[in-house]
Amino acid sequence: MKDLKDILRFIKYDKKNFIMSITLIIVETLFELIIPFVMKDIINKGIKGESMGPILIYGLIIIGCALMSVITGHFYSIFNARFISNYSYMLRGEIFKKIQTFSFANLDKFEASTLITRITNDVSVIQNTLSGSVRPIIRSIMMLVLGVGLSFILSPRLAWIFIVAIPLLALILILIIRNTAPKYKRLQEDIDQINLVVREDIVAIRTVKAYVREEHENAKFNQANNSVTKTTTSTFKVSTLNQPAFELTMYAVTVMILFFGAKLVHNDELLVGTLSALLSYVMQVVNSIMMLSNIFLLLNRSFASASRVNAVLKEEPTIKNEGKDFVDRGNIEFRNVDFKYKESSEELVLKNINLSIPSGTSLGIIGGTGSAKSTLVSLICRLYDVSKGEILIDSKNIKEYDLNNLRDSVSIVLQNNVLFSGTIRQNLLWGNKDASDDEIYNALKIAQAYEFVSSLGGLDYDLGQGGVNVSGGQRQRLCIARALLKNPKIIIFDDSTSACDMETERKILEGIRGLKDVTNIIIGQRVMSVCEADKIIILDDGEIVGEGNHQSLYYTSNIYKELCDTQLGGNYNGNNASS
Repeated sequence: MKDLKDILRFIKYDKKNFIMSITLIIVETLFELIIPFVMKDIINKGIKGESMGPILIYGLIIIGCALMSVITGHFYSIFNARFISNYSYMLRGEIFKKIQTFSFANLDKFEASTLITRITNDVSVIQNTLSGSVRPIIRSIMMLVLGVGLSFILSPRLAWIFIVAIPLLALILILIIRNTAPKYKRLQEDIDQINLVVREDIVAIRTVKAYVREEHENAKFNQANNSVTKTTTSTFKVSTLNQPAFELTMYAVTVMILFFGAKLVHNDELLVGTLSALLSYVMQVVNSIMMLSNIFLLLNRSFASASRVNAVLKEEPTIKNEGKDFVDRGNIEFRNVDFKYKESSEELVLKNINLSIPSGTSLGIIGGTGSAKSTLVSLICRLYDVSKGEILIDSKNIKEYDLNNLRDSVSIVLQNNVLFSGTIRQNLLWGNKDASDDEIYNALKIAQAYEFVSSLGGLDYDLGQGGVNVSGGQRQRLCIARALLKNPKIIIFDDSTSACDMETERKILEGIRGLKDVTNIIIGQRVMSVCEADKIIILDDGEIVGEGNHQSLYYTSNIYKELCDTQLGGNYNGNNASS
């Protein structure tokens, strides 16, 4: 309940339409409640008194009340539609904005599929709950309170039946809610799983087809789909008991009032019109309780969705932008840095890293799979924060820098190259939205992408979703060009030329090293990728086990010598790196 209350705070962004909706509901309900009271006088004074005057007067009043109820109900629909639309817009926007503030550590807590479900399906559940519950809640509460009150005014001797019926209905509702609440949470988790399966299949569709695994993927989807079906069926089996149970109670109350009321009428202790009005209020009261029960069931599902949405909104970014300084050059220094992904983890991913990278120089990083090469460079632009020690740029702890400026000063081309739907130009302008065509072409030339871009028809060529219209090597080169357009002080290549041939890679790295006053860090699996760097470090199991230039490492590091001999031939010596 608390989670739903927290989510509803976004109502404040559109108070005007919300207040107008509530006001119109109250007015509409009051007009409806007046009708049975007036109907009593038509029967008692008009029909029983055999006079047309009261029938016409009270009939016009009833028509007027009904007409005003319809008009206010119509205007309520308009204001409510505006309010619901604005509320959902603001809630989705807040969730998406919150996700943008997350560090990698925060994102590690949530699957991509569950974030998609929360911003779409869960928000829709909350939206539908609001849309379908605001009016019934207010109407049902008013009808319940005023209906019972007016019933006691009309006939206290019959109104006691409510004292028996209302607790019975409340007990039925509590039992149903207790059984359905956990199932609604499980249902949303099952929807998460469907999204995960669909997302993985679509993203990896080429791999699926290449390995002829369509049947396997169909089986996975069917399993997830069956889980949703079973949970839904189980949930609605219980929740659908709500209406018949309430209808049975309603009819029982009606029969009891008719039975006892008929006796009172027969003994001239109650007028027929009063009994008719009382029956109308009975119907309104019981219907109001039925509406409340349906609303509680609707709210029951929204509690699960509200909890999931609130978990995202309440997640505190592990990396906060509290610095104010701006990066000037690009001198990097690691001092006694340790790192682990979770505080609870016992094993360190990086251990006692001490490293200095002067501005304008190049650093090569090489090591086996899982040696934490990517993790090391991700710490520089604070994709993660260090667990111990500190990283300095220009002799200042990176936490002292404005986070946006820090990341804008560092270009990082990751292993997994990501392009977005749109043209080549639109993708490259991510690096610098104000870049001219000349600047774009210059970046493409350094990235060895100018020729193939020209052959595709230029910068307005549509890349398709995720860059599907170009090859892996072409995607890498476009990502490199995009990174260059940032005019960074530090540029990081995380095995970013692995899909390029050796000659293309050599030209790209020559172009990068030729950039003036730019600190460049190159992670590579191939010796040829790093051998021309001013300094090379060898990582093994999160530790630096070798440091120096190419020639010195060849003679002092067995790991590096073995890599050179394996990749470049047994007759290789440490003096012909670029041959």
